[in-house]
Amino acid sequence: MHSYITDGNEIYRQSFAMIREESDLSSFDDLQAQVAVRMIHAAGQTDLADDIEFSDNLVPAARQALENGKPIITDVNMVASGITRKRLPADNEVLCFLRDPKVPELAKQLGTTRSAAAVELWAPVLEGAVVAIGNAPTALVHLMTWLAEDDTRPRPAAVLGIPVGFVGAAESKADLANAAHDLGIEFLTVHGRRGGSAITCAAINALATHQEILP
Repeated sequence: MHSYITDGNEIYRQSFAMIREESDLSSFDDLQAQVAVRMIHAAGQTDLADDIEFSDNLVPAARQALENGKPIITDVNMVASGITRKRLPADNEVLCFLRDPKVPELAKQLGTTRSAAAVELWAPVLEGAVVAIGNAPTALVHLMTWLAEDDTRPRPAAVLGIPVGFVGAAESKADLANAAHDLGIEFLTVHGRRGGSAITCAAINALATHQEILP
């Protein structure tokens, strides 16, 4: 049998040190690197750094929004469940509308997925919020389309668009990066097929506090 470290903080410290040693973080500033390290840790893949893209002000914009008490809006409950509440600076609400009883019929009317239809319910809480999409490319596309249709609609402070998958995921994330400036939003994404709830939660948890490791 191998010998194993059992101190949780020491495991984190050694893991993050290995990630920083083995990953190319040269394209990130110090704040972005802190978030990227968490995302790489969740993925277990140091080459994830090559596909992570931040808009210039994503980290300060998201952190300011959270410190101001703005909610986090997620596309799926798996993302909502993975957010570490004790890291949130203002006891922020974590909202997911996927199970709202209006969603199934709305999806039929719109001819889209339930994840995308749920985006229609975000408007009352979207202004200045942090959006975390970790599963459904259709939700990311619907959000971008909804914002592009009317420039007076509420704008989130930051969009973490990190859906995973083989159909539409890579394309939706490329479109996010290309359209973010025109849409007036800060963004974080992982280009290509990789993404998912774990990576998205890791990014939110890193953004929620300046401390890399909590005691």
